[in-house]
Amino acid sequence: MILIETQLFKVSPKQLTEGTKSPVGNPIVQGILTTAEVKNGNGRYYPKELWEREISKYMESVRENRALGELDHPDSSIINLKNVSHNIRKIWWDGDHVLGQIEILPTPSGNILKALIENNISVGVSTRGMGSLKEIGETMEVQDDFELLCWDFVSQPSNPGSYMRPAMMNEGLNSTTNKYNKIDSIITEILCAQTGVCSIY
Repeated sequence: MILIETQLFKVSPKQLTEGTKSPVGNPIVQGILTTAEVKNGNGRYYPKELWEREISKYMESVRENRALGELDHPDSSIINLKNVSHNIRKIWWDGDHVLGQIEILPTPSGNILKALIENNISVGVSTRGMGSLKEIGETMEVQDDFELLCWDFVSQPSNPGSYMRPAMMNEGLNSTTNKYNKIDSIITEILCAQTGVCSIY
């Protein structure tokens, strides 16, 4: 079974442009990727020992610069390179929180992600993994067969209160306008610029 857990990712446009950059100049953001030992918004509980094991294994991908993720969750355990939007550069523990630094890549999906953030659109960072669940009361405990696949960016967070921020920057001001009213025009502009085919509404 594919298990998906999502947390809110929030970055202001100013922070995106003025924050830490990768060696090739891509923006880097950081924040909580997941939290152990709590019941999350999907009613699931991940023991810390399980996350420690999976993060330890995942670090090989981080060290080899291939800890890739997609924009939106596919219904697959395979990371599809044509949909890759980001690469996780660093992961560490802070208490029961797993934090990470994420580089937004200049791919078609990465450009869409960057444009959404530049326009104050909140997106979620979401765990994708494989495993089984055991119901214990009102909680679904993730079992020992869990395997972490990656983290993706998605539109619907299931665990609000955890935020990503540009690396080494303080939190900026939130937009006071409706942050969702530009999303269609932003995506249309990006797709139009990349494909040369423009829809008229």
